[in-house]
Amino acid sequence: MRFEAGTPPIAEAVGLHAALDFIDSLGREQIEAYEHELTQYALERLQEVPGLKLYGPQPDRCGHFRPSRWKISTPTTFATILDSRDIAIRSGMHCAHPLGDRLGQKSTARASLAVYNDTEHIDRLVEGLHYVRQVFGYAG
Repeated sequence: MRFEAGTPPIAEAVGLHAALDFIDSLGREQIEAYEHELTQYALERLQEVPGLKLYGPQPDRCGHFRPSRWKISTPTTFATILDSRDIAIRSGMHCAHPLGDRLGQKSTARASLAVYNDTEHIDRLVEGLHYVRQVFGYAG
């Protein structure tokens, strides 16, 4: 113990244990199925938003996120507008600079889906994206 640099990350270990208990209580297969269903719903709804380009794996291979970019504004701008409506998405490179270079994108916006999301969150996101279109004069 004399060679330890400081206090062990006790709180983090307790938090990790609680998170694993939560996952186990729901069931990993059930979580995967739910996230897949949620992703399918999101992809269907996002098709309603003109001008939105989606990047990422096919829906049957990923239930977690869909990076996207919209040509009417920078991803940071529409993330900020959505944030003003209490819709949280992330903009930037998402620690994936080589992928961004390959796709020719300097920045994207990402809406992450997880077991604690539901279709109402996706509906609010789509409504928010339509609002962004109106802000930039692309209503319709």
